[in-house]
Amino acid sequence: MKMGTALVYDEEMTKYKLLWVDPACKVEVPERLTVSHEALIKTGLAERCVSVPVREATDEDILLVHSEEYLEAVKKTPYMTLEDLKEFTLQFGDVYFHPNIYHCAKLAAGAALQLVDSVMTGKVRNGMALVRPPGHHSMRSAANGFCVFNNVAIAARYAKQKYGVKRVLIVDWDIHHGQGVQYCFEDDPSVLYFSWHRYEHQKFWPNLRESDYDSVGKEKGAGFNINVPWNKVGMKNSDYLSVFCHVLLPVAYEFCPDLVLVCAGFDSAIGDPEGEMCASPDIFAHLAHLLMNLAGGKLCAVLEGGYNLTSLPQSVCQTVQTLLGDPAPRPSNLGGPCTSALESLHCVRSAHRKYWSCLKHAADLPTCDISTKRIKLAEGEEEKQEKVEEEKSAEEQVWPEPPKCVAPPVRTALVLPDGIACPDGCEHFSSSEDPVAVNKLRENFLKDADDNVAITTLSSVIALVEKMQNNEVCNGLALVRDVSMAMMCVVQHAATALCNRVLVVCVGDMEVPRHSTENGKTLLVQFSDKESEQQNCKYHVPVCVRKGCGDVSGFMQAVLGFLLPLGYEYDPSLVLLVRTADSGVCDSVWQQLTSLLQGFAQGHTLVLMQEDEKACVGPTASSLLGNAAPSLGQLDAPLVEDLEALERLRRKMQTDWKLLQTTAPKTGGGDGH
Repeated sequence: MKMGTALVYDEEMTKYKLLWVDPACKVEVPERLTVSHEALIKTGLAERCVSVPVREATDEDILLVHSEEYLEAVKKTPYMTLEDLKEFTLQFGDVYFHPNIYHCAKLAAGAALQLVDSVMTGKVRNGMALVRPPGHHSMRSAANGFCVFNNVAIAARYAKQKYGVKRVLIVDWDIHHGQGVQYCFEDDPSVLYFSWHRYEHQKFWPNLRESDYDSVGKEKGAGFNINVPWNKVGMKNSDYLSVFCHVLLPVAYEFCPDLVLVCAGFDSAIGDPEGEMCASPDIFAHLAHLLMNLAGGKLCAVLEGGYNLTSLPQSVCQTVQTLLGDPAPRPSNLGGPCTSALESLHCVRSAHRKYWSCLKHAADLPTCDISTKRIKLAEGEEEKQEKVEEEKSAEEQVWPEPPKCVAPPVRTALVLPDGIACPDGCEHFSSSEDPVAVNKLRENFLKDADDNVAITTLSSVIALVEKMQNNEVCNGLALVRDVSMAMMCVVQHAATALCNRVLVVCVGDMEVPRHSTENGKTLLVQFSDKESEQQNCKYHVPVCVRKGCGDVSGFMQAVLGFLLPLGYEYDPSLVLLVRTADSGVCDSVWQQLTSLLQGFAQGHTLVLMQEDEKACVGPTASSLLGNAAPSLGQLDAPLVEDLEALERLRRKMQTDWKLLQTTAPKTGGGDGH
């Protein structure tokens, strides 16, 4: 990694608490911060981060978002009596004040600004600020929902003003709708705000009509406000990933932010009394990973909610570990999204079709106000049953600790022909030849007994795969004489030597034997400009991009909305990325693909390229080392024919691959959970 990860924290922000009885506010406790920071220390993550000191936000900073009258009112709180504080609190919703909260709120906002400064000046690549009080509910002239100043909104305005940032993406994965952020930017096309939140047909706090999917922004900002309402509790990892793949990522890549800010609320994790969701803490490693190649890697995560003192620190650690560049763990419990999640997904995509070219192919079906009202009969009876089930599941909720991911001693190993220099940070890899393996290679792949160079290269490739299998090496790259032969060699070896599955992603036109995917141990996804004559099967998926893999928009559309869901559901133990010499894919797109695929298989990705692709070794190695891929720029609209073909392919394959679904079953069908 070229640059580090910032951690912004100060114990001072723990020094306020609720001084009276208020059931709505009792979960917002100082321990939220202390357990999170202690977990980072205990796991050794804190010492790997760059510690950045906190500063107080100035009046000028705060006034970027809040009114002068409100700021002056909050300034008086340190001098109020307990009764005065109670009285002052009553004018706002679900918040409490304390003599020290003004000081802590200035520190929280200042911490977000320190993080922005560190990232924008290049001192670090990314980072996380552990702050309290949170911010995303506070509005121009009102505290709300435990929030005093809107930390992330202030950070966005500050980045635009101080650094000339043109486009900011704010991703709010907290379980409550950050209405304060929405109100701040709803008419501003330079800020794309995405929020998913527990909504339950407007029955969940903050109970706002404008938290629904059809609040898309106003005037010039129309289309730049994306709300995904969760209308049931119990959402799982697959629901979260589905929304990222089919809404957030395609739109974010089209938008092309210069900075990504995350309202990192972990009340969306399992066990949280506010969220009542079932997503495991390790999902946040994947959510962070999927955002880390936007904006050239400039990502600032700022703590919001999170009230379970077990899942909160676990989720924080998973996020920071990924920001540091460690491989994400294998995702757990992935199936298809539930019917309720699919209803919301469909509504959101329909509402934003006219604003984003990547969603123009979204199914044009009536939304029937799915998100705002029940459409089933016997509503009262159904709700009573749901309540019983929710209470039962809340009592039974237990989850394992996230798996401990041990980063291999070698990040990236390269098998290179003589005369090609190994890039900095990588290890040159070669192995002594195993006579048994050599004979097998000769018998199966090389009838010409004199081709010793090819034998040596293939032997090294197989040995490298075994090192990855043993977690001695994370990922690798090999330049080979014949990528098709090398691919078949690795697939055949994996089928016999590995107990799990291999995802093969082939970029470019090449003949791939059908039998290689018949046993389900290999899933092959091939991108080319040719229509496949072979009938698609579950494990052999040809994707045609008519203008070829050099068409950035069409290719990325297929990667984000098709390849990623397939890969997550398949859950491989090894990713094999193969590039043909005539693929036409440009370096920046290739680097994005290489980076995104490392979210699978604990980062175990092997890249195969032809020997004459020497110029691509550096960029590929950079992505394998964990450096952010270069920005692709704002994407043009993909070819309509490609969108239609991709949609046909999705409909054809979504029976076998549930994460490809973007609409709920029209009739019947269970909840999926």
